[in-house]
Amino acid sequence: MKEALTRALDGLAVYPATAGLPQLRQAIAAWLARRYGISAPDPETQVLPVNGTREALFAFAQTVLAPGARVVCPNPFYQIYEGAALLAGATPAYARDFLEFKDWQGVQLLYACSPSNPSGAVLDLAAWKRLFELSDRHDFVIASDECYSEIYFDRAPLGALEAARKLGRDDYRRLVVFSSLSKRSNCPGMRSGFAAGDARLLKKFLLYRTYHGSAMSLAVQHASIAAWSDERHVEENRRLYAEKFRAALPLIRPPLRAGMPQGGFYLWMHTPIDDTEFVRRLHADYNVLALPGSYLARDAEGGNPGRNHVRIALVAPLAECVEAMRRIAQFATRL
Repeated sequence: MKEALTRALDGLAVYPATAGLPQLRQAIAAWLARRYGISAPDPETQVLPVNGTREALFAFAQTVLAPGARVVCPNPFYQIYEGAALLAGATPAYARDFLEFKDWQGVQLLYACSPSNPSGAVLDLAAWKRLFELSDRHDFVIASDECYSEIYFDRAPLGALEAARKLGRDDYRRLVVFSSLSKRSNCPGMRSGFAAGDARLLKKFLLYRTYHGSAMSLAVQHASIAAWSDERHVEENRRLYAEKFRAALPLIRPPLRAGMPQGGFYLWMHTPIDDTEFVRRLHADYNVLALPGSYLARDAEGGNPGRNHVRIALVAPLAECVEAMRRIAQFATRL
């Protein structure tokens, strides 16, 4: 990737097209076909390069929502979903379980995240089937955030495009998936990802993006082509994360609780005291940073599902992760 990036630095003198290089769209389409065992999406109409999933998930909402609409977010959730809804003049709603959610009146957009941030849970085919049925019945769009799809430890998570094809939805109607090199290739600074799916929705999204100047640098595009075309570095990235989880999980003892996620690099840990107090004291006494789970969720359906949880990101080197977990375990013995 670095070599491809530096070889293409002359491209900094050129305004890039918002739709990206044909070679990049083709590389993304080919990766989707290899990864999910599906026919390659049409690189001209069903694939759009974006500057990372964060900005794309946010901007996409502005192209599909009307003021007064409702947006369903998972709970807990990635805060970008809520911010996107609010900026579009929509009202966010929060669902611990999409399949149990009842009030679909006025919903125009649903954000799914699989593997989930923060829990690492993965949607299975039955869940996707039900979500597609709900989308058809209530006429809302699904934005599937799959930025953690390549960090897994047992089996490769099912993707939304893969689920759609298995269920005969070859046109990906009302569905757009978002993925990124940030986690897959461990290069968040490149700000490189893609949106893929419903050609009708992507046509509107492309038009929107031409107005707010979000074209990807040609140098980054060439580096992205190299990244999407190689799996060896991704396999090594997974190996390193698996090593961290193998070292960290045995250090978690009562009164703390956490299990192995299906995907992603977070430990979603249950705490015996209020999560904000746990995080404050952990930082003050042991110099370890974690994120209170209640900050990642909202009070809905009878409570805040993030309360008494903390999110711990195992992104530091192995030795630092182990030392942090030892300090957390030592702190917990004092509670």
